[in-house]
Amino acid sequence: MQLGLILCLVLLSPPAATLHRHRSHETKKRVKELPSTAATVAPGTNGFAFDLYRALAAAAPNQNIFFSPLSISTTLAMISLGARSNTKAQILQGLRLNLQEGTEEELHNAFQQLLRELGRPRDDLQLNLGNALFISPTVHIQDSFLSAVRTLYLADTVPTNFGDPAGAQKQINDYVAKQTQGKIVDLVKDLDSTEVMVMVNYIFFKAQWETSFNYRNTLEQDFHVTSETAVRVPMMRREDWYYYLLDQNLSCKVVAVPYQGNATALFILPNEGTMGQVENGLHERILRKWFKTFIKRQLELYLPKFSIEGSYQLEKILPKLGISDVFTSQADLSGLTNHSNIQVSERRGPEGTALVSRETAPRSRHAQLHLRIWLSPVGCRQGARHGAGARV
Repeated sequence: MQLGLILCLVLLSPPAATLHRHRSHETKKRVKELPSTAATVAPGTNGFAFDLYRALAAAAPNQNIFFSPLSISTTLAMISLGARSNTKAQILQGLRLNLQEGTEEELHNAFQQLLRELGRPRDDLQLNLGNALFISPTVHIQDSFLSAVRTLYLADTVPTNFGDPAGAQKQINDYVAKQTQGKIVDLVKDLDSTEVMVMVNYIFFKAQWETSFNYRNTLEQDFHVTSETAVRVPMMRREDWYYYLLDQNLSCKVVAVPYQGNATALFILPNEGTMGQVENGLHERILRKWFKTFIKRQLELYLPKFSIEGSYQLEKILPKLGISDVFTSQADLSGLTNHSNIQVSERRGPEGTALVSRETAPRSRHAQLHLRIWLSPVGCRQGARHGAGARV
């Protein structure tokens, strides 16, 4: 029998806090919901996450999916600071950031609060995230843009000599490795002397299960890759009380497995043959509904040990969400630089999703200026589409 599995990680969101409030009094004291300003962007960014998931699933129906919507939405929001006219409108609408519910300044302030809350030190889980711009002194980046990304997106701006590509690459990779305690290495590759700016987003998440799986209960069992193919994998097993629900409308079972700290992994198990139905039905209000209707029951839970990664051509995916001008000659990024004819194009990163932006305004008849944007989503939110076993 073929089984599908979708895994989402919910971190420090109001729905997660709702679930955690049902735990012990000691756990309650650890729970902190997002500040009200940051919560104003949560519905939109969650909606964008599900929109992007469906677009990725449609583009690769038989492949695993792994991406960090926080990395992508944060980077697009930063780009919107330098975008103008229809380019800006497409980005904000694609991110589902409704200006009728607040000014553009308030939306960026909400991202600032979100990043501050996620980045605060905590003892029970590890979360490193940040943004950095590595800028050549040979190009003028608008002061207003630099000030905004530093203040609102907590981005570091680092002077970089791209005339020495190997040295620039080492500088960037050393920076990211230091910020992630050596967990993300060799993020940037293949730089050349025509680069003028590299924008880096990194995120690393690591946590322990609130109740660990005993390694003695891990057994080799079948893992269903397709309806015809199964492979033997280490299958973790634990019998315990978990938050669980059966969604008959979407034809799936959902189990919430908490991490230490205010984070929860959701395992969504579609009924056989209903993966597409479940994917099409996933949206932010369904997530909120689940967290309000979970019941705690004793389950025998089986989880496979697995490792997945993803690399996507976002210049082909994001236009499906209405974000298209930024990838064409119609892009208006005049708020970022006074160089003309700048647009964003795609490049794949070593750890997941990557965007590349290429500025085609030549410094000389034969030269091109390059602006690259690298995303490294490692953890934060995960999507898995392998088969799996869960006896509930």
